Amino acid sequence: MEKPLTTQQTKIPEPKPSAEIARPPLPPFTRETAIQKVRLAEDGWNSRDPEKVALAYTIDSRWRNRAEFPNGRQEIIQFLKRKWAKELDYRLIKELWAYDGNRIAVRFAY
Repeated sequence: MEKPLTTQQTKIPEPKPSAEIARPPLPPFTRETAIQKVRLAEDGWNSRDPEKVALAYTIDSRWRNRAEFPNGRQEIIQFLKRKWAKELDYRLIKELWAYDGNRIAVRFAY
């Protein structure tokens, strides 16, 4: 039985099912599913949609890009908007380099 909340407490909502919780293909990876996962990530980045790309990372992600250190999805979105406003011909290429169970390594170029 649930205890009633006091005036200083608030109920934390249950997480809603969403695509950000689990996106197939999921581990353990085969060669085919690893290639598919890499291609989906490449396509996401090449969409140049900052909101879409940021959803692939946790809410509390911490990035480093040269002298910039975006923290969290909102800063990542702003970073990507600035990046792609300057890099008009940006295109990311990801290739599967290795996979083993629940890990994937990629080679990328842009």
